[in-house]
Amino acid sequence: MRFLDLLRTSVKNTFRSKLRTTLTVIAIFIGAFTITLTSAIGTGVGNYINTQVASIGTSNTLTVTKTVQSTTTGSGPAKFDPSSSGQSVDRGPASFQYLSTSDIATIRRLAHVTAVQPAVALSPKWLEYGSHGKYVVSISANAGELKADLAAGSQLDNSASEHQIILPTNYLSNLGLGTPANAIGKTVTIAVNDYLGTEHDITATVVGVQNQSLFGGGGRANTALTDAMRQAQESGKPAAVTTGYASATATVASSADLGAVKSALSKAGFTGQTIKDQLGTFQTVINGIVGVLNAFAVIALIAAGFGIINTLLMSVQERTREIGLMKAMGMGGGKVYALFSLEAVFIGFLGSAIGAGVAILLGTGISNVLGRTVLKDLPGLHILQFAPSSVITIILVVMLIAFLAGTLPARRAARQNPIDALRYE
Repeated sequence: MRFLDLLRTSVKNTFRSKLRTTLTVIAIFIGAFTITLTSAIGTGVGNYINTQVASIGTSNTLTVTKTVQSTTTGSGPAKFDPSSSGQSVDRGPASFQYLSTSDIATIRRLAHVTAVQPAVALSPKWLEYGSHGKYVVSISANAGELKADLAAGSQLDNSASEHQIILPTNYLSNLGLGTPANAIGKTVTIAVNDYLGTEHDITATVVGVQNQSLFGGGGRANTALTDAMRQAQESGKPAAVTTGYASATATVASSADLGAVKSALSKAGFTGQTIKDQLGTFQTVINGIVGVLNAFAVIALIAAGFGIINTLLMSVQERTREIGLMKAMGMGGGKVYALFSLEAVFIGFLGSAIGAGVAILLGTGISNVLGRTVLKDLPGLHILQFAPSSVITIILVVMLIAFLAGTLPARRAARQNPIDALRYE
């Protein structure tokens, strides 16, 4: 009997007991369906994060913070350092210390660091366009280093003397700026309170409109606008009050080894992280959730494996005389083994293919609905993405599990003594 004949026979034999086969296929279907969906979630979220990180274009920049020395009970407080900013915040496990101006100078002197931009906290009181009303907004300082995912306009220019701002798409309607294209070139007014509470008005030009993203929760200011707002905020501040920074952005030479720069920062008492480093925890959480869901799917597949064993063992018992007849007519034990193994593999293929197919159809629909409703402010995020390679891998793995599950029944069939099998009642 040739392979194609074995395949046709195994497919035909699979449907001898339709109810038993159907129940086994359903068990495999559940496992394959779940794994396909969870794999799609991991792919969708992972691709979105990678796209967002790539759009920033900051592979050679590090976010630098002051390393906080952890203390144990009884060790007492750390000794005062007059060169430090003198500002620290204790929020339990989230304790941190501000960077001082001398810290910024130390970072600038490190090898391969080409520029350092301290993170300035801008506190706009309100923003207004024309007479459309004043609105409370958030604005990120010195954002020209970041490459926004633009819906219209251009990126910020940190070298320009003009006050430039990029606004997110969800600000436009309330501010009365209309569509992203219409907002470009418009002048907005930003109010800032100084150290004594006096209000200062600063104008800025909208040069770009960005889509909502992981990094697009508010407006972005270039260096000129940042300096103007900061000077207004610090107007009237006593000279004795030191300036501290929560973090700084260090630009590293493209030819430099980021690992070596991180090590140098660590020795100097700082911590340097890339955007990918900062998102690593988030991705770990997502991977952990997907892993737990996959574990439940694997349990379903293991249960389905026992179902395959039961189905084929009963099939071997019911077809004992048939097996004896086939062996009496010259079919070897290897072909009998192959026949029952192919039945197991076909059952695995049937359940996994149907499960993956239904998961793709249902998941694509759910992803499209979420993209138009709950996730509409995050363009480009497809919560469920089905990679062909992943789907094919899932089907092949399930078929392998089915083959392994069918090994015991297939071996029992192959070892049947033809004389005893023909006498079986």
